[in-house]
Amino acid sequence: MINLTINGKSVQVEEGTTILEAAKKVNIDIPTLCFLKDINEVGDCRMCVVEVEGRRGFATACIQKVEEGMVVKTNTPAVTEARRVVLDLILSNHDRECLTCTRNGTCELQKLAQEFYIDDIRYKGDRNVHEIDDLSPAIVRDFNKCILCRRCVATCKKVQGIGAIDSTGRGFTSAVSTYKNKSLNDVNCTFCGQCIEACPVGALKEKDSTGEVWRALRDEDKYVVVQTAPAVRVALGEEFGMEIGTNVAGKMVTALKELGFDKVFDTNTGADFTIMEEGTEFIERFTKGGTLPMITSCSPGWVRYIEMNYPELIPNLSTCKSPHQMFGALIKSYYAEKINVDPSKIFVVSVMPCVAKKFERTRDNMSGAGYKDVDAVITTRELARMIKQAHIDFVGLDDSGFDDPMGEATGAGAIFGTTGGVMEAALRTVQEKLTGKEAEKLEYEPVRGAEGIKRATLNINGKEVKVVVASGLKNAQIIMEEIKSGKADYQFVEIMACPGGCVMGGGQPIRTSKERASIDIRSKRANALYTIDEKSVLRKSHENPVLKKIYKEYLGEAGGHKAHELLHTSYVAREKYKLEE
Repeated sequence: MINLTINGKSVQVEEGTTILEAAKKVNIDIPTLCFLKDINEVGDCRMCVVEVEGRRGFATACIQKVEEGMVVKTNTPAVTEARRVVLDLILSNHDRECLTCTRNGTCELQKLAQEFYIDDIRYKGDRNVHEIDDLSPAIVRDFNKCILCRRCVATCKKVQGIGAIDSTGRGFTSAVSTYKNKSLNDVNCTFCGQCIEACPVGALKEKDSTGEVWRALRDEDKYVVVQTAPAVRVALGEEFGMEIGTNVAGKMVTALKELGFDKVFDTNTGADFTIMEEGTEFIERFTKGGTLPMITSCSPGWVRYIEMNYPELIPNLSTCKSPHQMFGALIKSYYAEKINVDPSKIFVVSVMPCVAKKFERTRDNMSGAGYKDVDAVITTRELARMIKQAHIDFVGLDDSGFDDPMGEATGAGAIFGTTGGVMEAALRTVQEKLTGKEAEKLEYEPVRGAEGIKRATLNINGKEVKVVVASGLKNAQIIMEEIKSGKADYQFVEIMACPGGCVMGGGQPIRTSKERASIDIRSKRANALYTIDEKSVLRKSHENPVLKKIYKEYLGEAGGHKAHELLHTSYVAREKYKLEE
């Protein structure tokens, strides 16, 4: 243990602790900007400088390790002035159009400027002006707002193992860019959106679709249906000051109805259909010698990743569409017939925790009923903006239920939103279909938890089934290399592009670096989904009465011709470009 003093307070911490971490132990806040715990700990921005007695110059608190007897001062006049100079220099080359920025009110740079009372820019000079990259269907990159903190670069490289963006140039020409400054649309970006979650300012954001949705809602000739993903309901409340992980499903449904949607459905129902189709597909491959391991296909960032990086393993992908695409196809076919509405007049909006879903809806073979399965995708953040624009008092809303006849879902559909949830939901159905017996226990603990890779061996009907769950594309790469090299003998693989699964998707509420360092956000959101599952009357997808009815009346058998026509898709090998080393 190391003993030191910070601002006159005695602190005892483990050897190897940084000054920043030690200060937190005694509730001393040191400002940071480029720091992102375990991801970007480089001390580049210099906002966290402190004075250490007996040393010349400043120490950088986020990387400086503590030493025995160290005396630290975090708020001397010299420290305060040094931090203000840093802010002034950043702001001198920053697009300061804060009122029109998507991060207005949630920007970490803006917050620091307020705290240090920056009322004027001391260093005025030339400013770099860059074209905005908005060619992708998912992410907008505005380098005019970039502060070169490189949190996005570190996330793309260290967490996702992609490297679609990197630091280029020197001095005044320094930039965060792509291969040959191409659009994100034309490099090996998977549109996972983790860079957006990492960015402290508005340099990266989702491509806004709220205008398109507002126009549809105001068009009297359109029948506008909205569906919401499981992870949205346990995160949306954060945008209105509610506790992380609060299940706001009832308030969310009420808000959507007040916004003017004709019907509000639950994507969890779509997840139940995904399990029926995916489970049937797995049983077919497992019992009749099909391509194994079968890999889940409900994460569009992951699907784009495998198409670019492991095209030889595309045959291993399940051909199932993701839940919201399946549901969109059913809304424009079965449901359209039921309510006697021309499917061309139905406008389907998906509220997703994911920005890659914006890309997914534009893919080929996503028009099962002859029309695009989904017409618009908005993120959790975009829905929050729409609710605020409509001046709806979200916290004060009463609860409402999803609309019939497409609103009923099982607990298995709910856990789709967290890593391991797709696997667990599938195994509940696969086990009963293979054994013909009701499962005694529905929880599959080995595939739960925060670990990036979880492996398990199960015995189903006397046969050994080896499964693996991976979240985050860097972990996915490890599993793909095992499969490619023949070192692994898996039968079933679940991959989610975002670390922790959809609850930590690129379209979820953005939390500051300090919150990310001190709160287990993933667990809070994931536990809320598991609670929904535990409290559900029905917890197995194949027991969903809506699902049974639609198969009986319309689709026929799971995995049959009609189901394939509406609920399955195909994939393509894609060219990729990486930044030159």
